[in-house]
Amino acid sequence: MWKDEQQLISQASIFMLILLAIGVLGKNQSLIIAVLFLLLVRWAGLGGKVFPFLQAKGIPIAVTILTIAVLVPIVTGEIGFKQLGEAVKSYYAWIALASGIFVALIAKGGVILLQNDPHITAALVIGTILAVALFNGVAVGPLIGAGIAYTAMRLVEMFSSAGG
Repeated sequence: MWKDEQQLISQASIFMLILLAIGVLGKNQSLIIAVLFLLLVRWAGLGGKVFPFLQAKGIPIAVTILTIAVLVPIVTGEIGFKQLGEAVKSYYAWIALASGIFVALIAKGGVILLQNDPHITAALVIGTILAVALFNGVAVGPLIGAGIAYTAMRLVEMFSSAGG
């Protein structure tokens, strides 16, 4: 199950407190809230039930929430067929469309990598946390980063097997 769940100060708690400090120094509200939430769940002894759920369902739930946020301008009428028609006349819109398709396909591989490769996930998550806390990045990084890593790994495998 979850190691050291009842300990207030463990290696995991110290790591999370360091991340909290990075969030505070970087003035990153999302990181601060996430760390505090997870520490409270852990220290309340609820980690055994909450953490497996978050680990299994957190990414799909987050993607759903992001999708809802993106669709709000459509449901409020801010974006309609008129705006869509105007947008397709612009080559920037076609670039954006292609980029959206490309990123979604890359992210698909990221989901696979995040679910199947915990040690790679740690590096991606730390990189994302640093980018969020220090450079005001956005926390979708682990998914896109994992997708890019997944694609790069597949390319390395493809070229490695082709050459030898």
